[in-house]
Amino acid sequence: MFPVLIGAAFLILALATQAGIVIFQRRFPAQGEAIEVTGAVLNVLDIGPKDAGPPIVLIHGASSNLEAMRRPLGDRLAANHRVILIDRPGHGWSSGSSWEMSTPAAQARMIGEALRQLDLDPVILVVHSWAGALGARMAIDDPPRLAGLVMLAPVAYPWSGGVGWYNELVSKPVIGPLLAYTITLPLGYFLTKRGARGVFQPQVMPDDFVERSATPLLLRPREFLANARDLVRLKQAVSEQAPRYPEILTPTVVISGDVDKTVSTNIHSRPLAAAVPNARLVVLPGVGHVVQNAATDVVIREIEALAGLSTSGATAAAN
Repeated sequence: MFPVLIGAAFLILALATQAGIVIFQRRFPAQGEAIEVTGAVLNVLDIGPKDAGPPIVLIHGASSNLEAMRRPLGDRLAANHRVILIDRPGHGWSSGSSWEMSTPAAQARMIGEALRQLDLDPVILVVHSWAGALGARMAIDDPPRLAGLVMLAPVAYPWSGGVGWYNELVSKPVIGPLLAYTITLPLGYFLTKRGARGVFQPQVMPDDFVERSATPLLLRPREFLANARDLVRLKQAVSEQAPRYPEILTPTVVISGDVDKTVSTNIHSRPLAAAVPNARLVVLPGVGHVVQNAATDVVIREIEALAGLSTSGATAAAN
């Protein structure tokens, strides 16, 4: 009798999950166009004037999608710049969630391929958190693609500890998909706001942040699995690429908060800025992990300064 009850419970949860997928996808439809790259189809949103200096490419971190960068930065920058926002592989409305695609190197390659298709070269690349490792990797592997690099609370080095037991569990074969397609969405729906508030601390999360950032899309099974794989593979990835940071010659600005409890500034941003020859470090007092929301004006000023520097350099080279 007990196995029957367990089976019935999992069936109900699976049905609830499928219903939730339909609801969330109708509530948060794709914003952008589909660009096919090797191994995935990326959702790319292109806004702002097309001929206003170097394009600015915004890449979100873990547990989010392009809306997390569009609301604080993208829409404002698009008043004067061409802005490209991309859902990382497996996130938002981009496909590609396999184990092989879950490293910064693989995702940097796919995003670089999309930028080539759009004939965007070079760009100002702005990356947050997990995507900090992606930005560093692109600067190492494909430096001509970048006119400048802005890294917001970036992950760059290995750290002590893990990435959460649930991410570790969900990234495993068989048990991971079973949990993702049954328990994750119904349970996660009630925990999403609490988790987002924790990332914002000590700042106060806006009441409408979860809705405006389309965060519930993360609870869809295929995206939750992709996110877990990204997190589980990240430490090894940064361990392998960190010795190459002195090779990065792209003009770089690293912006972090001094009370970031999610990605330690002392472990990541400070040594990264010291290792990259052309990097400048901006540490914001009293600011946590979501620097693009907590200090939007500062971040936009630094992005536009790099864009202006790139434009001046290009003009000088032409003359």
